Amino acid sequence: MHSHPVTVSPDQIAAVLSGLTIDEPITRMPIYDDLSIPRHHKAFDENMIAFLAPLLSLGFAQATPEEVITFYLSKDRSWGSREVTSGGLFVQGDELHFVLANYRSPTNYMADFGAAQTNDDRLTPMRSMTPRRGRLSFEPSSALRTSTSGMFSRIFQTQEPKLIIAFKQLTPYPLNTLDLPSLIPPPSKRPP
Repeated sequence: MHSHPVTVSPDQIAAVLSGLTIDEPITRMPIYDDLSIPRHHKAFDENMIAFLAPLLSLGFAQATPEEVITFYLSKDRSWGSREVTSGGLFVQGDELHFVLANYRSPTNYMADFGAAQTNDDRLTPMRSMTPRRGRLSFEPSSALRTSTSGMFSRIFQTQEPKLIIAFKQLTPYPLNTLDLPSLIPPPSKRPP
């Protein structure tokens, strides 16, 4: 069971998101990989942090002990495909568990309903769509906690897309003032 509902301020979540980094593989292919991105870089940019932090904070306040807060970000690419970044978070005690299931994973658009047997990946944000490339890490590393799930997983922990972060010891990260209402579409109005 998780420690939900729990109050985690947007500034605390922003501190977690801003500390997440990706180490791309040493060997990258010019056609397949975007070589303009540095090998070691932040997982989320300022706009994504400002967008996600208040929403994830709200999710923690409303979640039950059985629930995980998930996110799903999709960006259009060329040739009818998109790239997906998705995962989930939950709190246990003073630790925030962050799972990055997909990071800029390439995927095709969904087929029309009934035209093909496909799953809607938006319904499973914690399921990896492609083999993992790169390694998820966190700065400052002093806020990382190790998993107690056994010797085998500790040896290969660098390959896991899950980090355990002592989020309460992080300095809150002040959010930029974005016009969030313009980024979130209004709820659809239903006729009475």
